[in-house]
Amino acid sequence: MPRFFIDSDDGELHVDDNEGLDLKDAVAARVVAIALLPEMARQKLSDSDLRTFNVRVRDEQGEMIYTADLILRGEWKVPAEMRQAS
Repeated sequence: MPRFFIDSDDGELHVDDNEGLDLKDAVAARVVAIALLPEMARQKLSDSDLRTFNVRVRDEQGEMIYTADLILRGEWKVPAEMRQAS
């Protein structure tokens, strides 16, 4: 089985996968990579209204074969004084 490496970046911390995973093929590596994105977002609740979570899949030769982003974008629609209870 081929080995794939899934690197991640949450905008503050970049992690290179140095161990990798033995997976059936690149499609399976894509599925694993995409599944990581929501978990990354849950672990890193942000004070910011704009944050990008990124994963990159590399093959055994180190070539990047897939990348995916999850973008959190929030925007207030009311003035600041209406955002908190009195």
